[in-house]
Amino acid sequence: MTETLYAIGDIHGQHELLLDALTLIELDGGTEARVVSVGDLVDRGPNSRAVIETFLQGLSEGRNWTVLMGNHDRLFEAYLRTGATTHPKMRPGLTWLDPRIGGLDTLASYGVDTGLPEAGLHAAARAAVPEAHARFLAGLPLYHEAAECLFVHAGLQPRLPLAWQSEEDLIWIRDPFLSHEDPFEKLVVHGHTAVDAPEHKGNRVNIDSGAGFGRALTTVVIEGRDVFTLEEDGRVPLTPA
Repeated sequence: MTETLYAIGDIHGQHELLLDALTLIELDGGTEARVVSVGDLVDRGPNSRAVIETFLQGLSEGRNWTVLMGNHDRLFEAYLRTGATTHPKMRPGLTWLDPRIGGLDTLASYGVDTGLPEAGLHAAARAAVPEAHARFLAGLPLYHEAAECLFVHAGLQPRLPLAWQSEEDLIWIRDPFLSHEDPFEKLVVHGHTAVDAPEHKGNRVNIDSGAGFGRALTTVVIEGRDVFTLEEDGRVPLTPA
């Protein structure tokens, strides 16, 4: 019997959209549905704290959920741990606290006064973010294999074994992953690179439809290598372009 898998794209603090997605999944697959979030839980949207709390609550109840690390999740986790606001993969001049990246939106969801000077901001963040949230972020896995799929936030280096992939590639890569047209060992389901609507490229499926920029949050159903978007009126086939 073919296993049914569900995957949720980049959430970016859009808690209400996450609740809608989880409702659709439960209606389609029940409370035991196997769900993978491809990461980027936080930043840009209004309620990153509630997104993390929802996942923590579901996991504590025994839900069959896997939540992956996204680059924004690592930026938040690293900021809490070290105060760092930059990463070598970020564009020059940008920091996690830049409005375009959305770290301040995440801190505001925890009640932090984002008008504080940077040194005070870090101390306030450390005090405001529950230790359980920080541990959750630090422990997020970088990928998940299930059935005929590999779930990962950003992608992977083509032709390198999975064991040789670096964290930087798994949560930050664009090219050469996005331009690679040959088959991967498994169908790669990923986010990170926002598109207007989910894309099936034959060897990979991009489910980041831009919730962090005010667009929809994509949920897909996967059975074998058949992929469907999950809409209010049911499943819609997502066929390779």
